[in-house]
Parts: sequence; C-alpha cells; structure tokens
Amino acid sequence: MLGIETSCDETAAAVVDGGTTIVSSVVSSQVDLHARYGGVVPELAGRAHVELLTPVVADALAQAGSDETGRGIDAVAVTHGPGLVGSLLVGVAEAKALALAWGVPFIGVNHLEGHLFASLLEQPDLGWPLVVLLVSGGHTLLVEVTAPGTYRLLGQTIDDAAGEAFDKVARFLGLGYPGGPAIDVAAEAGDPAAFDFPRSLVAEGYDFSFSGLKTSVVNTVRQHPEATTEDVAASFRQAVVDVLVVKARRAAAAVGATAICLAGGVAANSLLRRRVEEACAEDGLRAFLPSRSLCTDNAAMIAAAGWWQLQRHPGGSALDLGADPNLRLPDVGRAETGLTAPEAAAAG
Repeated sequence: MLGIETSCDETAAAVVDGGTTIVSSVVSSQVDLHARYGGVVPELAGRAHVELLTPVVADALAQAGSDETGRGIDAVAVTHGPGLVGSLLVGVAEAKALALAWGVPFIGVNHLEGHLFASLLEQPDLGWPLVVLLVSGGHTLLVEVTAPGTYRLLGQTIDDAAGEAFDKVARFLGLGYPGGPAIDVAAEAGDPAAFDFPRSLVAEGYDFSFSGLKTSVVNTVRQHPEATTEDVAASFRQAVVDVLVVKARRAAAAVGATAICLAGGVAANSLLRRRVEEACAEDGLRAFLPSRSLCTDNAAMIAAAGWWQLQRHPGGSALDLGADPNLRLPDVGRAETGLTAPEAAAAG
C-alpha cells in the first residue's frame, strides 16, 4: 500500500505491507518555511506540496524497491480530510492519478483515523478494547477502539485543540514555532507549581477546553512581568497534561479498556508520555506510546489505515471522492459491521 499525506505542512509518502510493516517512509517538513510567520500559511503550504510531492513519492517507491510503474503496489491511500483544502487537493489529485495509471484501487483515508492506526505499525498486538488519546494541533479526541476500524468517539475539544493552545502560548512567550516542542524544552527548566492555571472541565465528562487556559496564561504574564518563561511554560504544560491524563484514565475505566494509546503530534510531549506511562502502571493497563516520528503527520499511518479499509471495502473509494477540509471522525462500530468486537478483530 502506497500512502500519501498532505493534510497540512508535511509532505509525506510511505509504503506499508500488510497494514503493519513499514517498508519505506519519507517526510519532507515545511517547518522552516512557516516558522517566520509563527504558524502554517495555507497558500504557501499548498504550493510547497505541489513542488515536493512527486519527488517524495518517487523516493518512497525507490526505497521500497518499486518505481514509477508502481511495481508491487496493490493500492494507493491518501488523506482526503480533514486539513487545509489546498494541501489536501494536491495529495488527492496525485493519488488518483497514480491509481488510474497503475490500475489499482484508490482509497481516501480520514486523517484522524490514520492517527488511530499509528501504534499498530509498532505494536501489531495491541489488544482490545483500548482508549486512544489523539492530541494534535487541530484536534483533541478521546476514542474507544474495540478493533481495527471499529471505534467510538467519547469526547473532543469544544474550542482550542491542545496543540493549538501550545502554539498560541509559545508565540505569546516568544518561543517560536512549532510551539509544542518549544514549550516542552522550556518547561523542563521551569517549576510546574509556579502558577496554578485552571484545569477546565477536568471533572466533567470527556470533552476538553483549552481556550480559557490560554487566556489565563496571557493575563498571568501581564500581571507578573517578573515571571520566568520557563516557569510559565512548565505550569502551562502541567495544566494541559493534567486534564488529558485525568480524562483518559476515566474513559479507560468506563469502557473497560486494556490500554491507553497516545496519538497525534502532542503525543511527542515528554511530560504527557511520562504521565501516561505512570497512570497506566498504577491502573494495571498497558501504555502504547508511538515513536515520535509516528506521532507527527506521516504517510505510513495513512497507508496502514488504507490497508485495513481495503479489507472491509475491497473496491476502494470512488474516484469522484473529493477533499473535505472539515471531515469528522464518525462512530464506526458493531452497527456497521454486524459483528461483535472479537469477531470484527478476527475479520480485520
């Protein structure tokens, strides 16, 4: 399976075998291009994808022992949403062209579903059910997964995503872009108890809210100009992670999960990874923490999700499938498959 990912500012292509084995994975980052603006500029991102995608795909194919003829490629999977519409269109157009040229199925993949499959690339024996905490620049979700492709949305952000809050706070503190890694580095040298920032909705259900926390950081810094950037970063990071971990633990207990799995760019955060491991050890659960290269946007997870999707729908997607920048993660469970969770897992 050839996977293509162009939902935002990473141009990526990968070849995955059997839904679990990464044969090749190439990612071309646009961080330097957007850093001067403090965030992703959609028009620049789309133009960069146009320039970069074909050579990135060629590199992934060459590393997998294939070429422009598509030798050994059985299908082409691509992110068709959510994301920046201009960026998505570049990937979708290339994937359709390759699928038509090679005479293989074309598969449109939900970017969020791709993140749910990232851990399967390193841990094929995950065990079910599990709770996935998907935290990125655009999304913060809690998802119950009872089998590959069988999941239920438990909660999501009602305003800013956690990664978006990291970027905005980092910009306010003058730490640069991308904000997540910058905050993480600064926080390691600060005192997480220096400021008691709010933990919004921490005791209420599974939804998240980080807008108020961001505003609290801004107001606190203005009221305490003597505060060090490191202390503010550490206290902010602590507040975000506290809410994420508390809700993930509560969800895991409620659905009888055997594990908590991290996904998305913020899953690379060092404190979040430590806290999830500690929480799982205390609760008798397994913790699945994808390598940092699989936390951020990549095409291997898209290829993996595409492989599992092809097992359920052998014909793939219709060629008139378009880019959908507002695509949501639907509940896909027993009602669709007609199977129990164990049967669905066995059937793929």
